[in-house]
Amino acid sequence: MAPAVWSPLCRILWLTCVLPLAPARVAAGLYELNLTMDGPATTGAEVTISATLVAKDNGSLALPPDAHLYRFHWIHTPLVLTGKMEQNLSSTIRVVGNVPGDFPVSVWLTAADCWMCQPVARSFVVLPITESLVGNLVITQNTSLPWPSSYLTKTVLKVAFLLHDPSNFFKTASFLYRWDFGDGTLMVTEDPVVYYNYSIIGTFTVKLKVVAEWEQTKPGATNGGIVQKTGDFSTSLELQETLRGIQVWGPSLIQTFQKMTVTLNFLGSPPLTLCWRLKPECLPLEEGECHPVSVASTAYNLTHTFHDPGDYCFSIRAENVISKTHQYHKIQVWPSTIQPAVFAFPCATLITVMLAFIMYMTLRNAAHQKDMVEVADFDFSPMSDKNPESPSGVRCCCQMCCGPFLLDTPSEYLEIVRENHGLLPPLYKSIKTYTV
Repeated sequence: MAPAVWSPLCRILWLTCVLPLAPARVAAGLYELNLTMDGPATTGAEVTISATLVAKDNGSLALPPDAHLYRFHWIHTPLVLTGKMEQNLSSTIRVVGNVPGDFPVSVWLTAADCWMCQPVARSFVVLPITESLVGNLVITQNTSLPWPSSYLTKTVLKVAFLLHDPSNFFKTASFLYRWDFGDGTLMVTEDPVVYYNYSIIGTFTVKLKVVAEWEQTKPGATNGGIVQKTGDFSTSLELQETLRGIQVWGPSLIQTFQKMTVTLNFLGSPPLTLCWRLKPECLPLEEGECHPVSVASTAYNLTHTFHDPGDYCFSIRAENVISKTHQYHKIQVWPSTIQPAVFAFPCATLITVMLAFIMYMTLRNAAHQKDMVEVADFDFSPMSDKNPESPSGVRCCCQMCCGPFLLDTPSEYLEIVRENHGLLPPLYKSIKTYTV
């Protein structure tokens, strides 16, 4: 009994080892299978998956001449196969998923008389199956913008729901659409297309709930049940305004060395790119002529201090993702009348302080010399006691009391003091002799 069992087993093992070594009609690794499908799909809907043999070098390699010598092998469990067709080195299957999930589907191509041989090509794909409806929200506007998901305010938007139903699974269903435009507006329609106009700028999220309902008739039953499927969809959009202009608020006449502030109000939606430059004439700014500045609001302040008088023009360019605009602001700069006085005042103060210091030092020196002269006259002059009313004494008193008021300058006063008092008497004098 044992030899009878081992004989078939050995034969199977031998075939398993030998068959993969059988020569294939084409070299493996030179071809590949391109897979296409019309999924994802809802449960119960039919999905079509196709596989086509192609060369890896984009067509320069010739395909096998006889398609009947090859066979496609599919693995699609647990999807239910509803149809299959093969022609011209391509194969198509139709499957249905009854439960939601992501299901892998694989396929490979072998020689028709040797399905255990090495595959000529193989591939796989993942098919998503969901309980809800499948579709997309599409928003269009007559004016196309260069920025993704950007649209204009105060311009009609077309919002449409596109149901994905390649197998006409919902051909007998009726639909109800509940719209939420994100700005507080709600709408219920039976049409998958609506038109809406946003009046303000900002980022909004459009939400849509779709309800599909139809009557399903079971085989052999007179009355079927009502089947319902739903789906929730959403998309974001950014509403912006075109840059209609720039309002400039600021002086048109100013003096040199005076700080000037100009306020710019942009009639459009940020973010903006601002560029400005002072020119002798009001001319548009060329590309690269000034350094751009990013502005995150609709207002901006320019500050500048003019050092030279003359006629100037602020050339301003601003742009957002939608459009751009130019604006100009003329300004006349006059020479400042305050600036010389600002420099003259400290100079005059300095000169006054210096003159006061010189007069103080002069009067101090003069008073010191006068005291020395008086002391000398009192101690050493023999005539001071005998003739107190001498002309020199009167002249000295007059010079002391009235001199500072009669003389024009301290130098003249000092000169007179020197002339009247002269030098101090020497410390020793010759002894006078008297004859009796």
